[in-house]
Amino acid sequence: MTTATSLILIAVGAILAFAVSYQVASISIQTVGAILIIVGGIGLGISLLTLAGYAPWGAGRGGTAPPPTNVAPPTVAPPTV
Repeated sequence: MTTATSLILIAVGAILAFAVSYQVASISIQTVGAILIIVGGIGLGISLLTLAGYAPWGAGRGGTAPPPTNVAPPTVAPPTV
């Protein structure tokens, strides 16, 4: 579930929970809205935690180390004849 999908679920859930006054005999639309808000919030949390690993300032990037600056250049052995 991506961030956009989570935000859409939260928005639809908020509309159903707070703005719809239509009554259905077998289900409560307000409860369905609350469930969508909760599922969207959980999905948003998971997607943001997943994306935090891709942040350039995140720990554990595992990139290459910069070259050392205080090392003498390697010596090349003369060719043997």
